[in-house]
Amino acid sequence: MSIQSFGGVVPSLAQVADLGPPRTEIGVGALMPWAGKLYVQPYNSHKAGSGSGVSLRVIDAEFRMEVVAETLGVDGTYTNRFVHTPSNQIIIGPHVIDANHTIRTVPELVPLRVCGTTRHLTDPENLVYVLCMEGELFELDPRTLVCRQIADLQDALGTEGEMMTHFKDCYSSFGRLVVCSNEYHETDWAGTRSQGRLAEWDGTEWRIIEEKPFTAVSGRHEFGGTIFATGWDQASAILMVFTAADGKWTRYRMPKASHCFDHKWQTEWPRIREVEHERFLMDHHGMFYELSPWAYGNRIWGVRPISTHLWVNADFCSFRGTLVVGADNASPSSGASPTTAEPQSGIWVGKTDDLWRYGKPTGWGGPWWNTPVEADVPSDPYLMTGFDQKCIHIRHDGARPIRFHVELDFMGHGAFERYTTIETERYSVFPIPAGVSAHWARIVPEESCTATAQLFYT
Repeated sequence: MSIQSFGGVVPSLAQVADLGPPRTEIGVGALMPWAGKLYVQPYNSHKAGSGSGVSLRVIDAEFRMEVVAETLGVDGTYTNRFVHTPSNQIIIGPHVIDANHTIRTVPELVPLRVCGTTRHLTDPENLVYVLCMEGELFELDPRTLVCRQIADLQDALGTEGEMMTHFKDCYSSFGRLVVCSNEYHETDWAGTRSQGRLAEWDGTEWRIIEEKPFTAVSGRHEFGGTIFATGWDQASAILMVFTAADGKWTRYRMPKASHCFDHKWQTEWPRIREVEHERFLMDHHGMFYELSPWAYGNRIWGVRPISTHLWVNADFCSFRGTLVVGADNASPSSGASPTTAEPQSGIWVGKTDDLWRYGKPTGWGGPWWNTPVEADVPSDPYLMTGFDQKCIHIRHDGARPIRFHVELDFMGHGAFERYTTIETERYSVFPIPAGVSAHWARIVPEESCTATAQLFYT
């Protein structure tokens, strides 16, 4: 067997949609290894009417790919994948596939933009939840294919409706169904609008956790006792963590490796997924991280940046000992991209450790962006470990000089110690000496004001 690749990209596995018209895009929405094969579910931009030729593919153990005949013509926007262990089936897009590769399609889901599937809160033996991008939430029986809508999340969470809010993912554990949406335009950046959502449902009531854009929710159920959700705001990338031991969500902040993810249409589907035994690979705002599912003392630590990347990833998985990454590369967008003639995207095949060879971990962000802060109240923790040259920019609107204490958590479990104090009349930049690092940093103002604190890692 000889597989030709260029930097890990295998041209014979390229996803290419019909030329149309219409033609918009073809991204790799979901990758799912199953019973000796790898299923690849591409997506177009907005349901079947936005372009054809994006139906389900399958790759065999010899890395040969073909379109799945039973699903030919089932084109749409599908990015969900889930193993329903009790029935020994996978759910990918609107399809349910058993261990013999018998494929059945759920007709109610075909015309919708299906973005998430997860286990049921009260009847996981027989039901799953299915989330769609316009906020439709269903219960699905994977055995009978009975599919029933149980909620419209646009109404439940007070968002503006189709085309205005993109729901992106769902995950359930510890008695809660968690959903997210990534709505973010210039008005959200300016602070005059807040339509992004991270929310949870206990089976009776919905609760909004954050009114910010989020793209992924994941975990390992009872193993580790955590739920992770990735999002962002003006100040930084965000990692929200639920710890089952105390029943609380904690906000952690991380650098943005690129501002090219700061719009809902640009994010695609950055994921949190296990590709090595009992640890996660997290793709977040243009950077890969290593992430443990465990939280000691209800705190996460050891979050480690691996590399930055230019590929717009939509899913990744392990298959036959390799790491497989699917992208969204070239999108004509119905003519909006005048030099992109054909919708196509690549698949990269390598090993997890190959990711260290890509871009150096760099980025910018911080705990505050024109944020009202209170005297002696610490900021959110901001990731510090694993980066090279660092500096802190601080600006405030106070009428006199204000002191800001920089505190470091070098043990990683929430015990912060004062490192230095920056006093500034309005603006100061503080270079952090080489060799100084910790797991997390935070800033504590001595007076109330509106402040910005941004850390640049180069």
